[in-house]
Amino acid sequence: MPARFRNRVDAGRRLAAALSRYAGRADVVVLALPRGGVPIAFEVARALDAPLDVFVVRKLGVPGHEELAMGAIASGGARVVDAGLVRELRITERDIQGVADAEQRELERRERRYRGDRPLPDIAGRTAIVVDDGLATGASMRVAVAALRQEHPARIVVAVPIAPPETCDALRRDADEVVCALTPEPFYAVSLWYEDFSETTDDEVHDLLEQARHELAPPPMPRR
Repeated sequence: MPARFRNRVDAGRRLAAALSRYAGRADVVVLALPRGGVPIAFEVARALDAPLDVFVVRKLGVPGHEELAMGAIASGGARVVDAGLVRELRITERDIQGVADAEQRELERRERRYRGDRPLPDIAGRTAIVVDDGLATGASMRVAVAALRQEHPARIVVAVPIAPPETCDALRRDADEVVCALTPEPFYAVSLWYEDFSETTDDEVHDLLEQARHELAPPPMPRR
């Protein structure tokens, strides 16, 4: 059985080793899915000498069945909707917009808390390495990849410390490359593969992004 990660810092360093071929490349941007993905991505960005930012994704839950996702919105204004589900459940555009407006407010709150007034950097034509602290079903990451495609990166690399092998395989249909440092069987749950899986706070996310601004490679210019 593979050794568990001590914490997210340890996981980030071990994941960075699997991404070493991207080190020192001027076209690479590391994007973290907050909150848990940020400490991982910070270690990856530091090892690769790449800029770090967050890519915030908010699920759009079906009204009355919020756990069921009918789509998502993301940083940069991207919106993804499951057209088949919307037709099947006869969800109106007004319903979708109502949910999207509420989630947009939370997305903007998080972005202000994490990034301040700085806009999402321009990732068009660049290699975006999208990092989270682990995957189970991979649903959130698939949404993130779909939303990120609308920003026109040259290449999307999904990178996580831990995930079941079938989830990594399925994501290869969406991303250009998938790097899963550990793919144990049986898998059970992401948290079981960390000795310390304590919750990452908004303050920690903000502080790591500020540290990245001063210590790591500068991000690409914001989108015009």
